[in-house]
Amino acid sequence: MSIDQAVQIFAGFMILVSLVLAYYVSNWWVLLTIVVALNLIQSAFTGICPAAAVFKRLGLKTGAVFR
Repeated sequence: MSIDQAVQIFAGFMILVSLVLAYYVSNWWVLLTIVVALNLIQSAFTGICPAAAVFKRLGLKTGAVFR
């Protein structure tokens, strides 16, 4: 698995978790969905993603986007 795939899986998982929490706990959890979306947009323009840095330290191979 590459860093690119791991970031996409992690972002999708976080969005699903935040939506479940928003439904069952509090609507404020939708803010987590917004933060994840903004981070994805920001990383598309800059190529910098905090999750990618963590996955790189964990030893995942580089992908086409995150090196």
